[in-house]
Amino acid sequence: MYKQTTDRLIKFIADCPSSYHTIQTISNQLTASGFTELSESENWTLSAGNKYFVTRNLSSVIAFKIPEELPSGFMLSASHSESPCFKIKPGFTLGGGSYVRLNTERYGGMIYSSWLDRPLSVAGRITVDTDSGIKTQLINIDRDLVVIPNVAIHLSGKPGGGYELKPAKDLFPLYGSGSTKTDLADVISAEAGIRKDRILGTDLFLYNRNHGSTWGSENEFFSAPRIDDLQCAFCTLEAFIESVSDNLSTVSVYCVFDNEEVGSGTKQGARSTFLSDVLHRIAFSLGLDESEYIKLISSSMMLSADNGHAVHPNSPELSDPMIQPVINGGVIIKYNANQKYTTDAVSDGIFRKICKNADIPVQEYANRSDLPGGSTLGNLSAEKVSVNTVDIGLAQLAMHSAYETAGVLDTEYLKQAVKAFYSAEIYAKNSGEYIINL
Repeated sequence: MYKQTTDRLIKFIADCPSSYHTIQTISNQLTASGFTELSESENWTLSAGNKYFVTRNLSSVIAFKIPEELPSGFMLSASHSESPCFKIKPGFTLGGGSYVRLNTERYGGMIYSSWLDRPLSVAGRITVDTDSGIKTQLINIDRDLVVIPNVAIHLSGKPGGGYELKPAKDLFPLYGSGSTKTDLADVISAEAGIRKDRILGTDLFLYNRNHGSTWGSENEFFSAPRIDDLQCAFCTLEAFIESVSDNLSTVSVYCVFDNEEVGSGTKQGARSTFLSDVLHRIAFSLGLDESEYIKLISSSMMLSADNGHAVHPNSPELSDPMIQPVINGGVIIKYNANQKYTTDAVSDGIFRKICKNADIPVQEYANRSDLPGGSTLGNLSAEKVSVNTVDIGLAQLAMHSAYETAGVLDTEYLKQAVKAFYSAEIYAKNSGEYIINL
């Protein structure tokens, strides 16, 4: 069971070279599972017992299940659709001399060296000129297209070949020889099956072509690109689809947002109105007013699902000396005094109770006290939708590398934990007191 789940995850990752492909892959799975797609630009008529989803910008999605009775609250999970990478600038290439390189800039914070000497390609979306306006089309150049070559140890002048990599000098991908007559626009137009002059706009990114694999003495580890945060997006998706909502009074909600790696401050990010808009429309479509919506929010809860750092085998001193989560040790619960992670005693207790009842192992994560940590989704989405939130994820190594490592067992642990979460009902009784039906 554990390996089969991870095998499906590895395939999922391969199908998702960009955030747009992630949402397309998720949308296809939702449609195949009986969900009806909605549009933000149209009126919604929602029916009890039915399942729906809506996308924004083709890079974020929210899906939900309407209960048979009037809802008592929302049970939400949130993850993100993208990973750190390089975005291709307009104009695409840098010419001159013996080589043609792609003109790129970094998206998010990545480990630069991990992108060197790997087969890379280009994926994303383009906008196409039509008779009535424009249309969007996804692009994936499904072949080894470029490489960012390292500098030989003999030339770097540094022990072990190590030297500081500068994005505006060292990290431009090699695309072709100086004499090439096939520019990237030619490749993109051929892939899209349209004339080059019909391409109006592009959002194109580099992605790692290396395939994921399981490994280790007992095949207990797996490595792949984009584990952060596609592992969480995948686990929460399978849990959401498979969870049984019969006889529940809660609205199960599955969210995947774009742009987490650059702060979420976009129309499709966790800091946007997307989640608030959807939850309001659900409530209003069911005949509830604003006051009743606020009441629903008080008995709602979110899992903010984004991976955390496992203790490093060669650098354990970088972790808190007493809080050292390990790969395959179970779902991690993340804590931060400055609320970069939103876990508090209430959300911690509720989630622990759910996991304990489902026999799912959990472990803690907190940054070493003198090292800054990253932020994620929960604290940002709470700016628009203020629900009890617990920050969770899975322990992994080499976060923000082009090729990351995580645990085979953990994939199934998170899936089962989220299934148990979606099967629970939470009722706010008094301040600080909650009834939990499991």
